[in-house]
Amino acid sequence: MITPDTATDPAAAAERVAALRRRLQVRHGEVPLIETHISWVLLAGDHAYKLKKPVRFGFLDFSTPVLRRHFCAEEVRLNRRLAPALYLGVVPVHEGRGGPSLHGRGPVVDHAVKMHRMAPHSLASERLAQGRLTAQDLKRFGTRLAAFHAQAAVAPAASGYGSPARIRDDALQAVDRLATLAEPAACARLRPWFERQAGALAPRWQARLAAGRVREGHGDLHLDNVVLQNHDVTAFDCIEFDPALRWIDVVSDAGFLLMDLLAHGRGDLGFAFLDAWLEASGDHDGLAVLRFYLVYRAVVRALVTTLRGGPAPGAPDAAAYLALAEGLIARPAPALLITQGLPAAGKTRLTQLLLQRAGAVRLRSDVERKRLAGLAPLADSRAARPDGDLYAEAATEATYARLNALARQALTAGWPVIVDAAFLRRDQREAFRALAAGAGVRFAILDCQAPMAVLRQRIAERRARGDDASEADPSVLELLAARQQPLADDERAHAIAVRTDEAVDVDALLSAWRGRPPAGPPR
Repeated sequence: MITPDTATDPAAAAERVAALRRRLQVRHGEVPLIETHISWVLLAGDHAYKLKKPVRFGFLDFSTPVLRRHFCAEEVRLNRRLAPALYLGVVPVHEGRGGPSLHGRGPVVDHAVKMHRMAPHSLASERLAQGRLTAQDLKRFGTRLAAFHAQAAVAPAASGYGSPARIRDDALQAVDRLATLAEPAACARLRPWFERQAGALAPRWQARLAAGRVREGHGDLHLDNVVLQNHDVTAFDCIEFDPALRWIDVVSDAGFLLMDLLAHGRGDLGFAFLDAWLEASGDHDGLAVLRFYLVYRAVVRALVTTLRGGPAPGAPDAAAYLALAEGLIARPAPALLITQGLPAAGKTRLTQLLLQRAGAVRLRSDVERKRLAGLAPLADSRAARPDGDLYAEAATEATYARLNALARQALTAGWPVIVDAAFLRRDQREAFRALAAGAGVRFAILDCQAPMAVLRQRIAERRARGDDASEADPSVLELLAARQQPLADDERAHAIAVRTDEAVDVDALLSAWRGRPPAGPPR
């Protein structure tokens, strides 16, 4: 049982936390205290204890011990989905003769979330500031987040979560509130954009809700809530106090982190994360609504930063988030790049670098071919589907048709698109050239070349690692080399030739794709 709490004001509660801290310091030595506007966190030895402040705001109510206990339990339940090793449980706070204690006797007056203490400088925001956050880190997290979203509970259509009306209202409320506090001119420019987009996207939002794309996600996926420990990348501190903030479209959840990386000037890392999330989730339909969520998340972050009186050291301020929002609505013209080359010609490595530089969406034939067959990217198709050849002509035709449809979808949503496939036949290339012409976007062919000896060696190394979706072996390489149709003269006008066994200037490739040829031919 919990005894009635007569000290529900923050000052009295703060004194209790101070007394508890002194008690813990007897056992653990120095106990650092981290304070936010809604909680206190005590770092004692190998553990952290998070106590909720007895506060009531428009978006949360922690005003009674019963509510605080409930939301402590919710915090543990929800965060164990992504960080089970971090969240240990809920512990009572006792009020004894010697003062408050986590290990003594006496009436229970409050509760705390008990966690494993995180290693110093393990937050993604800290590692980014130190130059230690890598594209590979973000790709691992993108894959993990997609798996989390796939397993998360689906919002019932009648719940109201993720409905077009709620999405519109949330965006307008955020921009209107920010306008009363700061940057009214920028908010005045953003508001009509939100209104127009809400009208245009309402059918898509409704369809995504019906398709189960609105789920119980994290809700607060910015860089301060992503942690890297022991080669593991995960998220913590999801929103427990307001269900509406976590029962959201999965693209809104993932888009929060992409937006925050863009705001920190690291779009390269952001699009590495998005590439991995899209590859694992297959949710390319969400690209149509991604830009709206990026702008919305930027406005929300600007609002939170303003309410807190300014940013943390090294973090973007409200003006920077709003500048990002306005830059996102003034989107550049999309463009289409396809690759051409034999297996192991370096297509995937180069397109990885290009998508990060260009802020592009990548589509990989090796991944989509397996997705059509219901297989994961790294699955062995021969072992998983002994009854069918995924590389037969019919499967190849279906794969290229899917790539074409997905590319059209992404271009329509305003994103640059890179299609990573062999494109060894002219008719395959012509279909995408026609797509670009119909969409009125720039078109280029990245012609990847390397000696056969190099290709054979790369294939052997790749198969030994087992870390790529491609299943090409030496016999497939020889077969495709004999069947390859070289680029015709009219195609070469769109081609960017590159020797992948030599040093490659990726910025020159990007400039050539954008229609601004570099000083010399790219190599």
